[in-house]
Amino acid sequence: MLNNYEPIKVYKGNIVYSPSINRLTTLENGYIVVNKEEVIGTYQDLPAEYQNCELRDFGDRLILPGFVDLHFHAPQFANRGLGLDKELLPWLEEYTFPEESKFKDLSYAKKIYPQVVHALWKNGTTRSVIFASVHKDSTKLLLDLFIDSGLGAFVGKVNMDQNCPDFIVEDSNQSLSETLEIIQEYSKKSTLVQPILTPRFVPTCSIPLMEKLGAFAMDHNIHIQSHISENQGEVDWVKELHPESLDYASIYHQYGLFGHQPTIMAHCVFNTDQEIDLMAKSGVYAAHCPHANYNLASGIMPVRSFLEKGVSVGLGSDVGAGHQVSIPKVMTAAVQASKIKWLESGKTLEPLKLSEVFYLGTKGGGKFFGKVGSFEPAYAFDALVIDDQDLGTIDISLTERLERYLYIGDDRHILKRFVAGKEVFEPKKLPGI
Repeated sequence: MLNNYEPIKVYKGNIVYSPSINRLTTLENGYIVVNKEEVIGTYQDLPAEYQNCELRDFGDRLILPGFVDLHFHAPQFANRGLGLDKELLPWLEEYTFPEESKFKDLSYAKKIYPQVVHALWKNGTTRSVIFASVHKDSTKLLLDLFIDSGLGAFVGKVNMDQNCPDFIVEDSNQSLSETLEIIQEYSKKSTLVQPILTPRFVPTCSIPLMEKLGAFAMDHNIHIQSHISENQGEVDWVKELHPESLDYASIYHQYGLFGHQPTIMAHCVFNTDQEIDLMAKSGVYAAHCPHANYNLASGIMPVRSFLEKGVSVGLGSDVGAGHQVSIPKVMTAAVQASKIKWLESGKTLEPLKLSEVFYLGTKGGGKFFGKVGSFEPAYAFDALVIDDQDLGTIDISLTERLERYLYIGDDRHILKRFVAGKEVFEPKKLPGI
C-alpha cells in the first residue's frame, strides 16, 4: 500500500497542531510540505525550492492531524447505547460477552466489521488500537479490512481462559496457538496495520496464559493492550484472585505485560500512586475513556495526576461502553470530566485545557504508533481537512475555530482524510453486505 507515491506535495490551508501538550501551533494560510508519507515541514511562506511542487489549496479550511483512538472494542460496535444503566461487570455478563460470542460466526463478522472500519474513517480516526474478540478467523477478517481501508491500526485477538461464560471462554493452549498464528501471518503484512497482544484483563487470564503472552511480546516484539482499574468492583475482584500481589499493575508487570513492549492500559480510574509511578517508569500508556467511565458509573480518571508524573496519556472512545466513535467528542468529554474531578479534588487537580485534550487525541496517542499525530518534520502525514464554514462566523482565531469544531462539529465537516501521505477514501463494503 505504500508504493507509487507522487513526488513532493504541498498542502495549503489553516493549519493547527500540537507539538507539545501545552502548545497549539497555528498557521493561517500556511503550507505543509510532504515527501511521500512524511512531513518535511510547515511554513507561513512557501520556500522557493517547493514553489513548483504540486499544490493542493484548501482555502480557508482547517488542516488538522488525524485523530487517534487508543481503545476501541470492534465486536461491541452493534451494542452501542445498550445496557448503559449498568456497571461494568453486570454489563459484561449481560450484554458484552453474549454479543462478542456471535463473532464465532464469520458471516456475522462480515456484517459488523465493515461498519466499524467505515465509522472510524467517517469520524476522522486515522489510527486506532482495537480489541477484536477471542475468535481467530473474525480477527483476521478485521485485520484485512483495516489493511484494505488505508487506515492505521493495531488489532488484537482477545485472550481469556477463565472467569467468563462457557460460550466464550478459551482453551489456554488454543488461545496461545491462534495468537501466535496471527502474529506470524500479519506482523509483516502491512506497515500501517499490525497485530497486538490483547489479554482482556487480569480476572479472565490465568497465570500460565499471562506468562506465555509476556514471552510472546518479547520474542516477537509485539505491542500489548489491556485494561486496568476501570471499576471498583473489578479492582476488588483482582485483589481476591491475587491476594499475594501488591496491586493490579504489579500482576501485569510480573508477567511481562506492563511496558516490556509498548503497552496501553485502558481506563486507569483507581490506580494508586505506586501504580502510576510504575506506569511512568515502564513507559506504559494510559487510555482515558471518559464516555465509558460515565456510562458504566466507573468514576473519573485523574488525568492530571498521570500527566504530572510523566505518564503518556491518549484518548479512547471505548466503543461500546462508550457510545460515540468521534474522538472530538471524547476530547470535549475529557475536559468536562476533568472539571468535575477538579471540584471533587478540592480544586487541586487542574482541569484539562483545549491544547491538552487536542494533544491527547492526536500526538499524545499517536506516539504509540511512532511519529504520528503532528505536523513536525519526519512525522507521518496523517491529516484531516475540515470545512467549518456553517458553524458560525469565521471572524475568530484558529484556536477558537478548532474549539468550536470539537464541540459542535461532526463528521459532515470532514472533507478529506490522509494517512501516511495518501488520501484515504470511503472504505468499500464487502460483497453482499
